Amino acid sequence: MKFLVFILSVVSTLGASESTTTVINTPGLVAFWDFVKREPNGERRFIAHVPPGTATGYPLDAANYIKDYWGVGRQAAYSDFPLMGRGPFGDAIRILKETDPDFRPFLFVPRATLHDTQLDIKGSDKSVTVIVWAIRESGSHALAGIWHEGTDLKQSETANISKVERGQRQYALFAGLNKPGSACGHISENGAGSFLNRYALHKSNSAEQSPEVPADSSAELLDRSWQCFAMTFDHEKDELAGWLNGLPGERWLDQPKKDKLISSAYNAYMQGHYARTSVREPAEDATFPEDQHYNPPEVELLRVKVLRESAGERVELREYRYTKIEVTLRGGKEVARELVALRMNPWWYPHGIYKPADARSGGPFTIGRVIHSGRGVGFTGWIGGVAVFDRALTSDELARLASLRR
Repeated sequence: MKFLVFILSVVSTLGASESTTTVINTPGLVAFWDFVKREPNGERRFIAHVPPGTATGYPLDAANYIKDYWGVGRQAAYSDFPLMGRGPFGDAIRILKETDPDFRPFLFVPRATLHDTQLDIKGSDKSVTVIVWAIRESGSHALAGIWHEGTDLKQSETANISKVERGQRQYALFAGLNKPGSACGHISENGAGSFLNRYALHKSNSAEQSPEVPADSSAELLDRSWQCFAMTFDHEKDELAGWLNGLPGERWLDQPKKDKLISSAYNAYMQGHYARTSVREPAEDATFPEDQHYNPPEVELLRVKVLRESAGERVELREYRYTKIEVTLRGGKEVARELVALRMNPWWYPHGIYKPADARSGGPFTIGRVIHSGRGVGFTGWIGGVAVFDRALTSDELARLASLRR
């Protein structure tokens, strides 16, 4: 049987480039769109390279989510995604900087096609890797993943919306979000928001950031400008990481209390701390849900620095793998603490991946954009390949796949 699988694997790679074969032969591959492989007949849609025995090739449809959810704008078509004619794997699609506010096209695998298949990575014991080879012209939003953000947020853009749906997020890779150009991994345990915030906040950002390159640059410049964005979630380590060109890099956020979004994670940390103390703290919120506490393990103390000391009181800065905390001691006993830094790469994530109850409560896999309440342009540029794996790839594997961008 193993010999038969090997033969089928070899046959499936005939005619593929050496770079494509390298991706296909990486263990754990679920789907790889190189924008070369198409349906042999019919609409000739892009299909993915998939493992032998997979029931579907995950053909990509085109849609304009503004038309689908607001009822305005025109239908999207493959002609809205110009081809480069070359790329890391032989071709690439362009995500245009659309000027029509009623036109936000993307390519997608419908939920009905992917539900309960290998691409539908979900649950408490699942890991995932998403890789996108791209040239970023502008923007920092979604590249690829199952990340229907929902159209239920109360904001100006949704005033005239005709189709309201709750968030259906699972996993996705972004081109930076709060750190434009970084590789930003995003994951959700509930499909919706985190830490009582309206937005999902479990995300990580690579240390390095990709440059902006005009999408209509010379062929020579474009060929030098490919970047490899990647995210990994390792459920055994509870770690979510962003990788740019095979490198994760360490990223910290100082003073999370002052950050517009991560202040919600700061509050979730402090509420979890308060809940474990015997004294009722003035800032303690007894109604804060326990499952939204955010308290990364603080077992191994990596560094300690005395910030100030006086008779009877000592203030220390303690660094752990995911947190830096300021601790006040009196008589050797902790009397107060403050979260002063959170590690953003890797990000500690102790949950499973959102598991929709059925196909109706799950989102599609999209490339180029995601469905959401906003109507911004998002990422623009070239996408030359999208790969999904059902495990967290190693640093060596990610470095090898990143080298294919050249």
